[in-house]
Amino acid sequence: MPEFDLAPLKSALKEMEGRSDLLPALQQAQEIYGYLPESVVAEVANTLGVPFADVFGVVDFYSMLYTEPVGKTIIRVCADAACALSGGDAVTEAICQRWNIALDQVSEDGGVTIERAPCLGLCEHAPAALVGQKPAGFLTPEGAQQLNLGDPGKLISSIGGSPRQLTAFCGRGKSTSLGEYEAGGGYQGLRSALQKSPSEVITTVKASGLVGRGGAAFPTGVKLEGAASALETPKYVVCNADESEPGTFKDRVLMEDDPHRVLEGLIIAGYAIGASRGYIFVRGEYPQAFAAMKQAAVEARSQGYLGENILGTDFRFEVELRLGAGAYICGEETALFEAIEGKRGFPRSKPPFPTTHGLFGKPTAINNVETLCNLPYILQFGAEAYRSLGTQKSPGTKLFCVSGDVKQPGLYEAPFGISLRQLIFDLAGGMRNGQPMQAVLVGGAAGAFAAENELDVLLTFEDTQEAGLPLGSGMVLVIDRSRDLRDVLVRLARFFAHESCGKCYPCQLGTQRQHEILLRLAQGKGLPGDAQRLADVGWTMTDSSICGLGQTAATAVLSAIRLWPELFSTSASGGENGG
Repeated sequence: MPEFDLAPLKSALKEMEGRSDLLPALQQAQEIYGYLPESVVAEVANTLGVPFADVFGVVDFYSMLYTEPVGKTIIRVCADAACALSGGDAVTEAICQRWNIALDQVSEDGGVTIERAPCLGLCEHAPAALVGQKPAGFLTPEGAQQLNLGDPGKLISSIGGSPRQLTAFCGRGKSTSLGEYEAGGGYQGLRSALQKSPSEVITTVKASGLVGRGGAAFPTGVKLEGAASALETPKYVVCNADESEPGTFKDRVLMEDDPHRVLEGLIIAGYAIGASRGYIFVRGEYPQAFAAMKQAAVEARSQGYLGENILGTDFRFEVELRLGAGAYICGEETALFEAIEGKRGFPRSKPPFPTTHGLFGKPTAINNVETLCNLPYILQFGAEAYRSLGTQKSPGTKLFCVSGDVKQPGLYEAPFGISLRQLIFDLAGGMRNGQPMQAVLVGGAAGAFAAENELDVLLTFEDTQEAGLPLGSGMVLVIDRSRDLRDVLVRLARFFAHESCGKCYPCQLGTQRQHEILLRLAQGKGLPGDAQRLADVGWTMTDSSICGLGQTAATAVLSAIRLWPELFSTSASGGENGG
């Protein structure tokens, strides 16, 4: 076993203590040594006072932590459906050829490791890769031969729709500074909130009708009220920025381009429930978003928006940022708590619920990025102004992530009530390549398919629910008729099989069986009864899994069985690209 100089690690860890610093400590150690050998893990365990076995269990849980040497630069090439539709497989092959290595190997000079990533949240730039800490998009096999490890190029997200309440500062190719944000009305919502009592803030949020934008659509005001009324202290607010749903990238754009809006929303939520500390947990594949949020926190603190006596009041609030390390399951709220607490990201059983037993076992209000970004507007302009857009049951605007076979992939903000057809053909420019539409996946990998005759459904919570289409994270993946839907299904299934945490048996085994069945169907090796097997496995996961991952892992597959039963026939020809 090679010897490692542990002095740099000891210096880096001198400000850290306790288990909740475990994930940042491991990330710091990996930055120093390139990976996490046993002696380094032991030093982290000793410094933080955490059993070695527990520390190793955390290392083993996250895909972005390594116990064996990897290249100095890791190139993660996206393999999700959106990137595949744009030629991602050919790009992956070309990148491997350039460095003459297979996936997950280290180049001879130790400079490069190439990995296939489940999703990078760069779907509007498909096919995409993460080159070290920098994103690269619109890649081609030819361009991959000239991929620059130092600077792969600047990506600017395409933003559209109207009105641009949440995305006014997005799409400019830069992160909005504090001065720019203030000049555009930034932090006026916080000023307004601090002139009210916490209960009045909650009343305003409840009156607005705002519900969670992460997929569950739980009333935000009710969540804040529940945490505020809990007797135990301290209380916490958490921003769930672990946006890992394939096809979804809205939260990344908001954090990278308008980080102060996210921060202002979190501070308002903290004031509403009586919390003096908040956490922002950013997915590991979003290093630029993490850097933007970190800089925003520094700027906000320098101008009195964080710290003691905020804006001359007796309200104090601090924020901690945490970077994930590659685990989709940490997007589940209780798994995210476990990650912040320095444990493996296993979801907790409910009840109890986070509003009474959340982070560190204390009352916690956790909301996703888009949800929090609505709070400044609501507090600045009032609930009535917010409700002037959208519908009675779905007020306000919604961010839609459109990708796949459309002319203009991008992030679109529109009032609730726009139709799926308007979103695809009016805002996203319609079909590219002259091909007619075959299907639309709505809501994310955990969403459901819509056929062409369902495009007039209105994008509201009530209308999509009636149509059997979960609005979910706002993801809309458009697929033309030249595509093999079985390949798309295999990629969705592979994602869930890879990301299942293994805590509960129905999900752990069910996602594996689902992937195996779909893979053989895609390869033309289907067996009689496969459609029924998929349905049985799917409904078992839906009814028996602990958390939302297993409960929704079969939603897209079950909708495909309903719409296109011929795809699951043993007589259907299969492709060879579904692995």
